[in-house]
Amino acid sequence: MIKRFTKSALLLGCVGLLLGSCSNPMRSQKTGIVYNNKDNGGYMRFKQTHPAPGPGLVAIEGGTFVWGGSADQDVAYEYNNVRRRITVGSFYMDETEVSNQDWLDYLHYISITFPGDRELYYNATPDTLVWRRPLSYNEPYVDNYLRHPAFQDYPVVGVTWDQAKEYCVFRTNQMNENILRESGRLASWKDASGNGGAGTAAASGKASATEPFDTEIYLNGQIKGQGIDGKKMMPDMNPLAKPGTGGKPTRTVRMEDGILKPSFRLPSEAEWEYAAMGLAGNTQYENIEDGKIYPWNGMGVRSPKKRTRGMIMANFKRGAGDNMGVAGSLNDKADITAPVRSFEPNDFGLYNMAGNVNEWTGDTYRQMTFEDADDFNPFRGNEWTNKKLADPEKGLYAKDKYGRPIREAAKSNKKLSWAEFTAQQQGGNSVTPPATNAAGTTAAIAASGKPFKHDQRGAADSTDNSLYGVTTLVNDRSKVYKGGSWNDRAMWLNPATRRFMDQGEASAEVGFRCAMTMVGAPEINPNGKSHFSVKKPKNYNPKK
Repeated sequence: MIKRFTKSALLLGCVGLLLGSCSNPMRSQKTGIVYNNKDNGGYMRFKQTHPAPGPGLVAIEGGTFVWGGSADQDVAYEYNNVRRRITVGSFYMDETEVSNQDWLDYLHYISITFPGDRELYYNATPDTLVWRRPLSYNEPYVDNYLRHPAFQDYPVVGVTWDQAKEYCVFRTNQMNENILRESGRLASWKDASGNGGAGTAAASGKASATEPFDTEIYLNGQIKGQGIDGKKMMPDMNPLAKPGTGGKPTRTVRMEDGILKPSFRLPSEAEWEYAAMGLAGNTQYENIEDGKIYPWNGMGVRSPKKRTRGMIMANFKRGAGDNMGVAGSLNDKADITAPVRSFEPNDFGLYNMAGNVNEWTGDTYRQMTFEDADDFNPFRGNEWTNKKLADPEKGLYAKDKYGRPIREAAKSNKKLSWAEFTAQQQGGNSVTPPATNAAGTTAAIAASGKPFKHDQRGAADSTDNSLYGVTTLVNDRSKVYKGGSWNDRAMWLNPATRRFMDQGEASAEVGFRCAMTMVGAPEINPNGKSHFSVKKPKNYNPKK
């Protein structure tokens, strides 16, 4: 198991005063100006370091591998996973699948943050009716599986791809809000709930009395003020800053401070397959000593180790009518799903990357993805958006009723000029029209009869759904899931296998886990490995 030996990104508190007294203060390598000095403009620089992963995550060191290479058969003869060498960047991934308890935390947050919004709570509730079968007595799971304490450590199921994406947004905001409150950059949880004497009227879990916390809104400086600010706000060295409530200029946390974490998201299909294979345990000096068919070594599904010899390595359906084995010696110890920490983790430290439940990935399904996508971090499904501005002059984001930034389709593949940007915000069209073709037309006509207006980010592309449901069930709502489940045969445990389902559909065999982008250097544990020495810049003395 690869472990990450890094420390959390720590801001140098009162760094201007500390470094100002040093004999060799930190300076800009290009202008010579001293950093973190309030008297010269307050240029800020912070300690460069790898941030620690968010809660529940494991660091996955990226690298090259053969995408689809572990597939030993293609029972559908669809050539659905053509082998191709790609590179996956380093990232973080949940150690376990998201559990019922994790989802109940999410539902509780909604109930206390939006107590009058019954629709939001209803839409966030998993479809427990996925357990129903016409000729099977699964009805008890409908009422008990999600909410009974006996199943709290079992993976949540009945969750659509859309719901999983919404959970990632919730989790990001809760994680970053908790960091800010516990570090004193926002009012403490106690003060925010109104139980701290000088607290606000805000309900627990809210950033103010009127709206919840949102990371992007906060980073844009739109969550601050009396009763919201914490007791340990960041010092503001900007000479134009005005004194705050404590008499000294303070500010909110910025991304440059390295305090807040990147967003949670669904892993891409390539990331998921790479993490499931866990080839790190079989690699020595860039040589892979042994390939894999499953997330564990060996050709079979039983443990070869002396202590656990013969035990099934994952929760799956061994054969027709055999979900758990014979009484007195159950083979995988589970009839339906199993707790999320069941069985042995793979070499990356991830549990149940085969069996238990299939898992949603972020990718839109296409049979030819393996041949079409880029060879670095391949992904299919980019839908680029911009945050809508309520006030372009002040740079304030427009917010929806849940306190989140309103997003709109991006209409350009590059940064616009200021004139184009302001025109777009005012409702004008700032995108350069496509060049005319030989026939003098500016757009082809799609089979659906709509004009085809191609742009690099797909914002104006038309969609042809005329064949959907006739010769294909694949469209832009078809999302990839992988891994095999408690109700699947062993073939689907192979990480290269892939299936798809509509993003609004749910199943008792499909759950998910989250991922997070890693920022900075990709190497997880550089200790004891060969490196070229990195020299420090020479100290600059403006007096010489």
